[in-house]
Amino acid sequence: MNWFDFTLKLKKFPLTEAKQQLKQIQEIPEEEYAAFLENKKQEILAYHKENNPFYQALLKDKKVTKWQELPILTKKDLQQPLEKRLSEEYSISNVYINKTSGSSGHPFVFAKDKFSHALTWAVIMNRFGWFGIDFNSSYQARFYGIPLDKLGYYKERLKDWLATRYRFAIFNLNDEKLEGFLTLFKKKKFDYLNGYTSSIVLFAKYLQRKNLILKDICPSLKVCMVTSEMLFEKDKQLLEKHIGVPVVNEYGASELDLIAFQNPAGEWTLNHDTLFIEVVDEDGKTLPNGIEGRLIITSLYNKAHPFIRYEIGDVGVLDEKSTAKKPILKSLIGRTSDVAHLPSGKVVPGLTFYYVTKSIIEENSIVNEFVIHQLAKDKFKILYVAEADLSQQKFKEIIKAVETYLEPQLIVELERVPILKRTKGGKLKQFESFI
Repeated sequence: MNWFDFTLKLKKFPLTEAKQQLKQIQEIPEEEYAAFLENKKQEILAYHKENNPFYQALLKDKKVTKWQELPILTKKDLQQPLEKRLSEEYSISNVYINKTSGSSGHPFVFAKDKFSHALTWAVIMNRFGWFGIDFNSSYQARFYGIPLDKLGYYKERLKDWLATRYRFAIFNLNDEKLEGFLTLFKKKKFDYLNGYTSSIVLFAKYLQRKNLILKDICPSLKVCMVTSEMLFEKDKQLLEKHIGVPVVNEYGASELDLIAFQNPAGEWTLNHDTLFIEVVDEDGKTLPNGIEGRLIITSLYNKAHPFIRYEIGDVGVLDEKSTAKKPILKSLIGRTSDVAHLPSGKVVPGLTFYYVTKSIIEENSIVNEFVIHQLAKDKFKILYVAEADLSQQKFKEIIKAVETYLEPQLIVELERVPILKRTKGGKLKQFESFI
């Protein structure tokens, strides 16, 4: 039985209709696709202008004659009761409701109409199918968080069983736990791994120390999908070597949809099936492909809740060879909110600091993982998990790199900790500013 499809239909998500709709969208020829997107943009805009009081209030007194003049919706705008943001024909009882992780600093509750949510799953299933994964039959090794209260824990385990997956709890990833993970891979015929980048990378480092390749231990493995956190090229190479299967990079947002997914050719294809994605400057004007800017996303099918020109909080670049039907994400640079403000007035993405430090720290195999906190404009703390303290020589190398790539006279502290704090969902925030 197709248990995954069944559980969605049981909750009254029209998955069959959504799959049919997605098939029709994907059959639209390239030369007609730009016009199709324009029509869908105007349709969803007209719907919310007519049926959503929250969006009507947002547009009040604004003279809008073209798409780029529409206000950019931020997460802060959405931090008000959900009931006030729903369209008139929807209520709490007839929509899908969830909440964001809060990793951007602005968590909120959101809603999707049931067809829109079914379409989200249709897209995800379609993309995973590129790599021979069937949600109804392929067995997933799931590296995600899990509720720690008894009711929440067993509820999640039941959902995992129905969805043909086994969840590896990732809140404590010491060697004893990772050895337990390895034992399960010896016993179970997993088809693929899916989960947070940092957790799967940590498991791969454990395999590296043991000089093991997971595919040799679990020959049924086909592919590894990582999501939610940055995947650096060096980490990808580590995963490919010690997991022993192709590594696919996924990028999404729970309130929207799957945003980008790496295809078999290695391209990070954006989802223009159900979303319209723009890269804009500080004034909200669309930038040419190849230029870095803010990612602004419109959900083309969600009638319950408006996500029109919604700022996801990330910075990215579209590839110059992108088309309306096949836009390609050239690079995802990081969150607009995760920036480091330096004493000179320089503002840099926080991941720049993380990346510079990472290149030095990870030459030393004793370090399993680390995060960086900015405590003041000139002060940073590196929290790391390792078998032993970093040497003074390694510390000097970090200081030198920081001076070279950022600026001199910054204060850097090191603190070795037994475990790094993750979000309730299990994500690891690699850079965080406290100023």
